[in-house]
Amino acid sequence: MTGEPQLFPDHEPTVLPPPPSGPDATRRATPVWLQRLSLFVLVLFCVYLGVLVMVLPWWPRIWDQNLFILSHPTLAAILHNGAVRGMISGLGLLDIWIGISEAVHYRDYRG
Repeated sequence: MTGEPQLFPDHEPTVLPPPPSGPDATRRATPVWLQRLSLFVLVLFCVYLGVLVMVLPWWPRIWDQNLFILSHPTLAAILHNGAVRGMISGLGLLDIWIGISEAVHYRDYRG
């Protein structure tokens, strides 16, 4: 049985020391240009998606003549209701609000 490996080795496993903490630790912040670019992309995405979600329920060519909605009569009865259309448009307004709020409350992180 000398060719078989040992199930439990005799030596202790090596443990890595914890990373340094405190003022000596080097922590790099994200560059300011990248923070601003990501904010711009987020705001642009939120506003674009919000306008799309706000307008689509009231666009008859897209909403009323949609083959997916027309193939499900129960879903069509719900989605053609004006209150449901208003709630979906409200979600679009909320998305626009989130995008504008992110832009207004933005602060650079310079660490």
